[in-house]
Amino acid sequence: MSIKLTENAAKQIEKQLTKRGSGLGLKLGVKQSGCSGLSYLLGYADNLEDDDMVFEQFGVKVIVKNSDYEVLDGIELDYAKEGVNEAFKFHNPNVKGTCGCGESFTV
Repeated sequence: MSIKLTENAAKQIEKQLTKRGSGLGLKLGVKQSGCSGLSYLLGYADNLEDDDMVFEQFGVKVIVKNSDYEVLDGIELDYAKEGVNEAFKFHNPNVKGTCGCGESFTV
């Protein structure tokens, strides 16, 4: 499988990288957190590490550590505006459950 981006997500990543003025792409990962066990990490990558995997769609790169790939394999990253709120949305087929607040998940 792979890491997938919607066109809206790619446009937002490109916009943020341009605003930032540098960066190779979006860094996507997971960390131990919350009541369900895991939460997503988003940042920007300025360089590649030996254990990084690179996925590219719509001219935008998403960088994932090899150790996080099993949890993220098949994820689709979207960017949506709902009323006054706008945010990245994670559609991860590996998620078995989420906490009530929506901040963490389990696989």
